[in-house]
Amino acid sequence: MLKAGIVGLPNVGKSTLFNALTRSRKAEAANYPFCTIEPNVGVVVVPDDRAYVLKAIAKTNVVVPAAIEFVDIAGLVAGASKGEGLGNQFLATIREVDAIVQVVRCFEDGDIIHTMGSVDPVRDIEVITTELVLADLDAVAKRIEKTQKKAKSGDKEAIVEIALLERLTPHLNSGNPANTLPATTEETAMMKLFQLLTAKPVLYACNVAESDLATAEQNPFVQKVAAFVKAHHDAAYVPISARIESELIDLSPDEAKAFLKDLGVDDSGVSALIKGTYELLGLQTYFTAGEKEVRCWTIKKGWKAPQAAGVIHTDFEKGFIKAEIVSYADLTRLGSVAAARDAGKYRLEGKEYVFADGDVALFRFNN
Repeated sequence: MLKAGIVGLPNVGKSTLFNALTRSRKAEAANYPFCTIEPNVGVVVVPDDRAYVLKAIAKTNVVVPAAIEFVDIAGLVAGASKGEGLGNQFLATIREVDAIVQVVRCFEDGDIIHTMGSVDPVRDIEVITTELVLADLDAVAKRIEKTQKKAKSGDKEAIVEIALLERLTPHLNSGNPANTLPATTEETAMMKLFQLLTAKPVLYACNVAESDLATAEQNPFVQKVAAFVKAHHDAAYVPISARIESELIDLSPDEAKAFLKDLGVDDSGVSALIKGTYELLGLQTYFTAGEKEVRCWTIKKGWKAPQAAGVIHTDFEKGFIKAEIVSYADLTRLGSVAAARDAGKYRLEGKEYVFADGDVALFRFNN
């Protein structure tokens, strides 16, 4: 299962958000730095209403949703790349995740300490980016030192690697994250081997006060984040209210809806954040649907039919023959597999078929 790490400065709402995402109170949320020391890990269901529409068509009572893993990582401070605060631990944990959700504080509250003395989400983003970039510069320098001998001896792979590392160095030195370096598909794949922190995709969670959630896009802090990440990181952002979500943990679904309605919103932003993280990880969903259950299967975008079959069971991939496919849109519009078949929308696909998000599938395979 792919992991997204929740990062940010101390006291920006990371642990509160983690508790909201995981519908738990696993992470300590307190008004002082480093209340999270050991990373907390939780599995989070990906909201997908399509599964419940398919449930009615398949005439089943069971839905198994898709899920991703979130890791609540210790708060970072300036100097983390040199071991300040819990820096070394922070950096080690972040290397293990596949994507980063950076929580930035977009609310004023005199009762909640900000470790840097004032609320400035763009400054906070820059502090964290700088620490990650400095850690990456150190990693790149060590990699160059390690690879230079091979390159000088004429090793072709090492020569290509050194060329990329030497392009990365001035890019990082200018304060730019590795994921904004113009790179070919091959270079992007090579960069993964370097395990650079700033090569990971990032989503910014703008944590707003509950009174601002209904008009979050007008919040001046959120507007600053939106402008900054578009210009410097080519990244997405999602306004959320971690405090509201933490209050919803103990409510029933109907009570939660009523609570949000009173605030003038349909969602606190957490559903959008989960979906955004799923997208950030390059994931999509296909379905299997029958009388036993409707199940959401998570695959990488661009996967072909045998790979998609393999997430059910490795035997499905090894013995793959064909995939019977109908799109979610066609199946729900026509109302049944039989009607989809009659309309010519139910089709057989071979090994080269690239799965689309929302495909409903049945696999034929050799035992």
